[in-house]
Amino acid sequence: MNKKNKVIGEKESTLSPSDGQLVKVTGRLSELQRFRSVFFGRSVVIFGFIIIIILIFVAIFAQFISPYNPYKQDLGNTLQKPSAEHWLGTDPYGRDVLSRVIYGSRTSLMVGIVAVGIGAAVGIILGLVSGYFGGVMDIVVMRIIDAMMAIPSLVLALVFAAVLGSGLTNIMIAIGIAMVPLYSRLMRGQVLSVRQADYILAAHSLGCSNVRIMFRHVLPNCMPPLIVLITLNLGSAILAEAGLSFIGVGILPPGAAWGNMINQGYNYLLTNPILSFAPGACIMLVVLSFNMVGDGLRDALDPRLRGII
Repeated sequence: MNKKNKVIGEKESTLSPSDGQLVKVTGRLSELQRFRSVFFGRSVVIFGFIIIIILIFVAIFAQFISPYNPYKQDLGNTLQKPSAEHWLGTDPYGRDVLSRVIYGSRTSLMVGIVAVGIGAAVGIILGLVSGYFGGVMDIVVMRIIDAMMAIPSLVLALVFAAVLGSGLTNIMIAIGIAMVPLYSRLMRGQVLSVRQADYILAAHSLGCSNVRIMFRHVLPNCMPPLIVLITLNLGSAILAEAGLSFIGVGILPPGAAWGNMINQGYNYLLTNPILSFAPGACIMLVVLSFNMVGDGLRDALDPRLRGII
């Protein structure tokens, strides 16, 4: 006969009839199961997650999926309508639009990951140091962050892009710097709520160094809301890159980027609208997917929002 022991915060422990050993399922496993059930509990989150997986797959294997060379010009075959040979037609230089859309996914994903990585790394460190030590350091860092937040993030990215110049590397740096204030403010607020916790005071009493306390105890307990922000900002970074490329300060030609494809195709909206609609639809779908996944993570990681969204 099975013997059951109920443990608060954990799953029920059962006595296996086969080997007679007590099998204990810890609360950590139960929490993982709860996360999966909440995160995948909405169809829109599953849809967004699938789109992101497809984006990653297409970006990695673009050279094998692409039917044509996205940079090879064919001036005798320009502005062709969609056909069996060119599913999305060709652009004013005779390049296959589908191939350029596929390669544009690689650019967008790279910009999203690197730019958010730069913004998160710098912002988290600044917020962690500022919130933990406080005093003059906190005042100086936060006033600089406040000044940056007074400028819209896209305008701030445009300023840094104009200073650094066009190109993939400079655009990723510019967008990353523009995102630093978001992570700094959020991280500082989390640190202020954590640094007076009992386990932090216990670490101090044991003689742990400030660096160890910050990175071993404070930072891990501040990460859940930051993970949600990172996910949401991946879509924002892709959208910012598209906007900068559209106005001509982003990815330089002949690089394949969704933003400059829209910029190039808007002159042909009446005669060949697919040139702008195809990359525009990709931007909309990818940004929407990242936002849906970010909402799902927020619902799964924040106990106050469980079951609300």
